[in-house]
Amino acid sequence: MLSERRLEVLRAIVQDYVGTEEPVGSKALTERHKLGVSPATVRNDMAVLEEEGFIAQPHTSAGRIPTDKGYRLFVDRLAGVKPLSTPERRAIHNFLDGAVDLDDVVGRTVRLLAQLTRQVAVVQYPSLTRSTVRHVELLSLAPARLMLVLITDTGRVEQRLVDCPAPFGETSLADLRARLNSRVVGRRFADVPQLVQDLPESFEEAEDRATVSTVLATLLESLVEEHEERLMIGGTANLTRFGHDFPLMIRPVLEALEEQVVLLKLLGEAKESGMTVRIGHENAHEGLSSTSVVSVGYGSGGEAVAKLGVVGPTRMDYPGTMGAVRAVARYVGQILAES
Repeated sequence: MLSERRLEVLRAIVQDYVGTEEPVGSKALTERHKLGVSPATVRNDMAVLEEEGFIAQPHTSAGRIPTDKGYRLFVDRLAGVKPLSTPERRAIHNFLDGAVDLDDVVGRTVRLLAQLTRQVAVVQYPSLTRSTVRHVELLSLAPARLMLVLITDTGRVEQRLVDCPAPFGETSLADLRARLNSRVVGRRFADVPQLVQDLPESFEEAEDRATVSTVLATLLESLVEEHEERLMIGGTANLTRFGHDFPLMIRPVLEALEEQVVLLKLLGEAKESGMTVRIGHENAHEGLSSTSVVSVGYGSGGEAVAKLGVVGPTRMDYPGTMGAVRAVARYVGQILAES
């Protein structure tokens, strides 16, 4: 374990390097920070930090820069994330408050995160498997054709056409709509099949029972998660500001960001709703070994239904980025709860 003083020296090196983009020397540290010790002591502490792999010397200059291991310790020992200012919080609220539907919420969230952090923003759409039913609507399009609309608690809308085996009257349709909603509203998707399995038998006419079975089959199909989860990405152009932070080229980073499977793995499982920070080589994808990923779960009612986060260089303002990501996730959760 590092002593508190050496941890303070590491914090100062990280803060200065993130702020100046220049390797940090002992003289600069003692001038900029109240470390309470001589430059010679700071030099000794830096030698220990380098020996233990927390900082490195990029070239023959006297300056040092943090390594992935150094950033990891810095993040793990953060006293707290940087709180957003009142204008920043107001801007988040105003920007997200005008969203009209789920696509708009996700799109606005991506743009907002990219602007706040000046990194690449990634937002996963809420997963159906972690959602509950808000409402099922049935609309008559023709005597033997219906439209089924499934609305989730996260604002996601699924529409399906249903070709019925026989004409289905308005009275029967209203009856089915009422019975169906009384059973499934507020229930988890996983529970729905069992809740509706005996519904056809509750209708007297054989033709009606056949239609109800067809409608239920379509409903259950719409409850199944699409094979590929959806996400939205924005702010990729922000990476061009950090060209010198990528030791090889920026292309491997851009190629990795184009692969949705890679991004979903980066964000991690939604059930891991807490803040996650993956630094440098902790990201399994080789193209992202010079980046850090900050992600957190979002959702209504205190339960995460998806993840959002940012991707940027390891030389990142971690307290500020973590604060922005957490704040945006909270606002998105409130919008989902109120919508």
